[in-house]
Amino acid sequence: MIPESFIQDLLARVDIVDLIDGYVPLKKAGANYAACCPFHSEKSPSFTVSPSKQFYHCFGCGAHGTAIGFLMEYQGLGFVETIKELAGKIGMPVPDDAPGVRHDDQGSSRGLLEVMTRAAQFYKEQLKQSPKAIDYLKQRGLTGEIAAKFGIGYAPPGGLKAAFVDYNDKRLAAAGLVKVGEDGRRYDYFRDRVMFPIVNQKGEVIAFGGRVIGQGEPKYLNSPETPLFEKGRELYGLPQARQGLRDSNVAVVVEGYMDVVALAQHGVGNAVAALGTATTAVHVQKLLRQVDRIVFCFDGDNAGRKAAWRALENALEALADNKSIGFVFLPDPEDPDSFVRTYGKAAFERKIAEAMPLSDFLLRHLAERCDLTSSEGKAKLIYEAKPLLAKLPTPLLRLQLVKRLAEASGFVQAEVERLCELKAIAPPAPAKAPRAAPSISRALLRLVLQKPALALRLPVDLLPDAAERAALIRLHDLAAEGGILAYAALRERLRGTPEENRIETAAAELLGLPFDEVEVDTEFAGVLTRLQEGGQKRAFAELQALVQRVGVSGLSADEKAAYLRLLSGRGKDG
Repeated sequence: MIPESFIQDLLARVDIVDLIDGYVPLKKAGANYAACCPFHSEKSPSFTVSPSKQFYHCFGCGAHGTAIGFLMEYQGLGFVETIKELAGKIGMPVPDDAPGVRHDDQGSSRGLLEVMTRAAQFYKEQLKQSPKAIDYLKQRGLTGEIAAKFGIGYAPPGGLKAAFVDYNDKRLAAAGLVKVGEDGRRYDYFRDRVMFPIVNQKGEVIAFGGRVIGQGEPKYLNSPETPLFEKGRELYGLPQARQGLRDSNVAVVVEGYMDVVALAQHGVGNAVAALGTATTAVHVQKLLRQVDRIVFCFDGDNAGRKAAWRALENALEALADNKSIGFVFLPDPEDPDSFVRTYGKAAFERKIAEAMPLSDFLLRHLAERCDLTSSEGKAKLIYEAKPLLAKLPTPLLRLQLVKRLAEASGFVQAEVERLCELKAIAPPAPAKAPRAAPSISRALLRLVLQKPALALRLPVDLLPDAAERAALIRLHDLAAEGGILAYAALRERLRGTPEENRIETAAAELLGLPFDEVEVDTEFAGVLTRLQEGGQKRAFAELQALVQRVGVSGLSADEKAAYLRLLSGRGKDG
């Protein structure tokens, strides 16, 4: 594993303000920096970056973390990839024994990205030399400018042998560019196709989609899954659509590459496409981090409606009551590409604005499969709805659907909830009051986060049984194990622990507050005094209760000495 000391050194050398400002323009806001959050859509900035603590927190959606956390969330990278990315930015070599670090480049991410980049450049050059491919794109109404924006190219029948000196390079097969037959012969995965590079959030080519020119099967061919590419996680056109998503707060999901490109050609810049697979919950989650509304726009034929229903099933568990999903079914035989070319941008955007709500589509689809004039059909309606309602995490939408199902089936609302085994939606129960006043624990947690060195001075045995107790003990133990850490390094040590969220919430409360070391020390000493006094009172009360049960003579020697000491102290106080 990557040594903890390397992560600490890395975070000490990376400035989170400079890092985030390279992706999201930041503005000074007092002691901190602010911007509109890159992880959800908002009008006024609630995304705050602390240069002193080296972490960020969004008061709108709750996103938070260090420089490592930001890159992982923003670019969709894994932990090790993020460490390598950050280290590369400042020229720090990653230790050789780190997992996933390969220095021979055979099959490593870096090596695969290199061959994908070279292949993408080769395909772009080949497009310029192919009148057939150029004519095809012109017939589809695409300009050279839009082709360049999406990096469109052409895979010639002769293949990649002209692009790579060593056609037997193992990376070509590992990247999904070359297939190896049972007889060991190698041949190109893509031949005589218009090529659409699939780009990740960092702008790196990780896969391709190839469209046949003219007739042929399959019409669209996608790269196989590789270490770089997982179909269920990637969306075509997402990097190019980033600004359009921010401007509109709506993501339009279509079926094909040409749909995305044609819409962009006509000024609709917020469209993306799934990659030869059904829309997944990961796709929906990724989009709902950036926009408040998704509209699926599919062909009106049976295949389009089936794709829409699969999208609905997979979207349910990612929904929130402040987000919405709609569906547009274009008249047969139109698809988004042909529709926008025939009727224009305004007509297409009108369709998107008038999209059928998810609840309407869900109920209509179920009703089409059930005969609602019969008792059997009404029973089937509830049976079909049960697994869908179980997926919904949104109490308000679920309640609306239950009411409409009750109307359609003839059952009353309570019967629908019982038959679907839905727990009644009740207001949250008030939190139980902790046995000791939480103010002391909360104050200690905030003081330790302002000055982590104080963690070593925490009297663990005196900490009250409050919500912050576990977090304070964790901080004390970390300080005792590895010395004093800066907040960013401390935050990474806490990644994945049960106390992570509570500590992060407390740290967020400190954003914008002035820091005076003398004041913090004085306040900490005062809180410790209150804590010790409270501990003495609890100990005396426990010993008094024991004396009442067994008498002074029933106490052990240690208990008797403690009782007399506390009794004497209380007499002086009085």
